[in-house]
Amino acid sequence: MKQLLLSAMLVVATLFGGIAVGPVGVAGAQETCSFPVTETDATGTEVTIEEEPERIVTLSPSAAQTMWEIGGQEKVVGVTKFSTYLDGANAKANVSGAGMTTVVPEKVVAQNPDLVLAPNVIPDQTVQTLRDAGLTVYKFEESESIEDIYAKTELTGQLTGECDGAAETVSWMKDRVNTVEQAVSGEDSPKVLYVMSGGFTAGEGTFINKIIETAGGTNIAAEADISGYKQISNEVVVQQQPDWFIVSAGMEVPNAYSETPAAQQNQTISLDSNYASQPAPRIVHPITKLAKTFHPEAYEQANLTTTTTEMGDDTRETTTTTDSQDGATGETTTESGGQPGFGGVGAVVAGALAVVTLLARRE
Repeated sequence: MKQLLLSAMLVVATLFGGIAVGPVGVAGAQETCSFPVTETDATGTEVTIEEEPERIVTLSPSAAQTMWEIGGQEKVVGVTKFSTYLDGANAKANVSGAGMTTVVPEKVVAQNPDLVLAPNVIPDQTVQTLRDAGLTVYKFEESESIEDIYAKTELTGQLTGECDGAAETVSWMKDRVNTVEQAVSGEDSPKVLYVMSGGFTAGEGTFINKIIETAGGTNIAAEADISGYKQISNEVVVQQQPDWFIVSAGMEVPNAYSETPAAQQNQTISLDSNYASQPAPRIVHPITKLAKTFHPEAYEQANLTTTTTEMGDDTRETTTTTDSQDGATGETTTESGGQPGFGGVGAVVAGALAVVTLLARRE
């Protein structure tokens, strides 16, 4: 079996210019995590984790989502109530309190965790209360950019013993964001309004604004000098003439916005707020959805990969369309200067590629 795999890889290397022969995995993946690990957190405290944690409590949906994405969900024993959208999170202990109470320290302590992951919105006093109870708590800095989310994902992997999963997740994120950036580069930027209840919207300095800009849109709230989450008047909305409305699932656009291109052309996009509002890996999903909607042709073109292979008198050009939303590979067409289809050598190449692709697939 090993000889077959090596042969397949050598075939691909010979025909396509060479590949690195070694363990199959994510390019640039980090080495296996090592413990003890010490990192300084947002409170200025040097937090040392002596051994790989087996019981983890997450105090925010973003921390929980990150653990799910990097493959560490089995280690999580406690979550907050706003994390229940994650598959299997209902089976974890709920450490939230009633109403808007984010966290109940006694519930966290009761889970006997090896590590507690706290977002920047958790008060330092709560963090100290948990530390005084003998728990190891790491409080994250605020994420202000997509690059910050990359870094936080990798750091979470280091702290929890999930380095490989974190590296793979960041690679997946960067691939999709890079595709979006390539697609929207040079394209006209449509005007966009994020519609919230009560006339509120998301302006400069919000993740919604980052999502809109990355996807190739212009946030009219930011253009109107609105920062954070504030109200925007109906008059300003109509004056700005947005081309698109963005809403959370179930939200409706006010009738007061009827005199805008977005309303007249019925151009409204619904986003999952669990993804759009959290500084965590799944933020790439709303970015991709918006880019595909704003710039469909450019996005499709950015996903076209053409490989030309010359072998003597036989030249083949293969074009593959990959959807960066989920990594699915679309239709592949092959034109051959020799016999139709792959031919003998082409079939060997296809088989070799299939073997290597199968081995590289995430488990």
